[in-house]
Amino acid sequence: MANRLLSTYLKRFGSWGSPKKRVNVFATPKSKKLFGAVVLFTTSRTRNQNDKYILAIDEGTSSARVILYNSKKQPCLTYQKEFDSIEPHPGWVEQDPKKILDDVKECIEQVIKKASESGIVINSETLKGIGITNQRETSILWDSKTGEPLFNAIVWMDGRTAPLVHNLEKETGDKNYFRESTGLPISTYFSALKIKWMIDNVPEVRKAIKENRCMFGTVDSWLIWNLTGGIEGGVHITDVTNASRTNLMDIRYCSWDNTICDYLQIPGSILPKIKSSAEVYGRIPEGMFEAQISGVPISGCIGDQQAATLGQACLSPGEAKNTYGTGCFILMNTGTKIVKSNYGLLTTVAYQLGPDQPVIYALEGAVAVAGYGIKWLKDNLNLIQRISDISSLAASVPDSGGVYFVPAFGGLLAPYWRDDARGLIMGLTFSTTRAHIARAMLEAPCYQTTEIIEAMQRDSGIPISTLRVDGGMTKSDLVMQIQADLLGVNVERPTDLESTARGAAYVAGVGSGLWTIEDISDAEHNPPAVFKSTTTENERTKKMKYWQKAVKLTFGWES
Repeated sequence: MANRLLSTYLKRFGSWGSPKKRVNVFATPKSKKLFGAVVLFTTSRTRNQNDKYILAIDEGTSSARVILYNSKKQPCLTYQKEFDSIEPHPGWVEQDPKKILDDVKECIEQVIKKASESGIVINSETLKGIGITNQRETSILWDSKTGEPLFNAIVWMDGRTAPLVHNLEKETGDKNYFRESTGLPISTYFSALKIKWMIDNVPEVRKAIKENRCMFGTVDSWLIWNLTGGIEGGVHITDVTNASRTNLMDIRYCSWDNTICDYLQIPGSILPKIKSSAEVYGRIPEGMFEAQISGVPISGCIGDQQAATLGQACLSPGEAKNTYGTGCFILMNTGTKIVKSNYGLLTTVAYQLGPDQPVIYALEGAVAVAGYGIKWLKDNLNLIQRISDISSLAASVPDSGGVYFVPAFGGLLAPYWRDDARGLIMGLTFSTTRAHIARAMLEAPCYQTTEIIEAMQRDSGIPISTLRVDGGMTKSDLVMQIQADLLGVNVERPTDLESTARGAAYVAGVGSGLWTIEDISDAEHNPPAVFKSTTTENERTKKMKYWQKAVKLTFGWES
């Protein structure tokens, strides 16, 4: 059912918010899109020529970004470049692996160039390490002899493997057939079936496998292999967090599950070696960049949502973060304990900060529609002229006036996983205005986040005392207060919302030896904005009761 739900979203929207149209939900009139431009941060340490630095590569679904951090863990420079996805058929989403690599290399060049112009010395002595965070699950197969991709990258939200999912569920009789080992259900979402599809449908892939020259990797593996030399000695590795999203890794042992690989007819020879999130994997070769950074280690690698979790310093069991973007991704640290979910959540690896360090696990839940819902109000209903208008419009009324908006445009994800649900606006009266509807839309992802947090607490038995947040929607104080009021716990918003890149910097700093694990937990940050609950438990319970009543009314609309 989860797979049909994802497929339905893809058919209707191309993705959970088109990768070509990332939504900056609460941009202010002074905000600028800084794609293709170097941004210089003003920090007290920016021009210290004796400083040491870490370079964080943040390769996302719609852009590549590189941020330079100093030894105080402060951002100094950033460069970002946007790119498009390829949609050859409805529900299919691909990207050009060579374009991804070229954009990352350009971002590195531009940041180093601007650093030099700004008086920052970047060379093999001052640049201590490079960290990579990436869109997870997106899958690439390439030729180890030529370095050329054998097919376009199949992006995480691609839905072409839905028939494979259906067949596997039929064969196994259980969508959770792999969950005991991998922590994940059978789904179009993860890498395993993307690999199988390419093996089954791309002759060049089958030929390369037969001739022992096929390599598989998620985006991190592709970048690391190329940035450490490619066909001239490139290192073929991935880290535990990215491996945990393939549906091929046994999360109990952090090794490839040969039984699953054999069942899916995926040869183990094409898979990268699994490493920790923080160690030296390889080094930049001579002549790759104009700057003198040959020998600089790539010393950190972590999937994007896990990077945000680490960037938010969720280092203890029960600490959780939510990224409010096109959708929402909520992760809760469960420590060294693997928690199996009975409430529709995913069990995944959060991080491993060194080969001799323990593996830390997490529970994860996803909300399909968050910022995308505001875009829908603007584009489909013309309720607002600009996306940035939504917050002020919603704040013009004290509450939603009893209106509930369930944005199940193509179904509901965690914790319901109902692909037969459809969107609903409930509780309309003669007094309802567009402001009430706008506020109900802002409340929707907050209600859904609350349900996932409650599921996490039931699954883990660990109470959550604070929710740390990042992403575009968190720029709205109103949304953050609504979330605090529904959860009944504090919501903390950092001053630096680039938690994903910061997480990549952290693992690289630890892996290179510039920082210790203790340095991460003791990292100096400006005090976060803290939103405290102003509601009673009875008020929260009443609101959640009405929300859940509205949710149930969405079930069964699409058979």
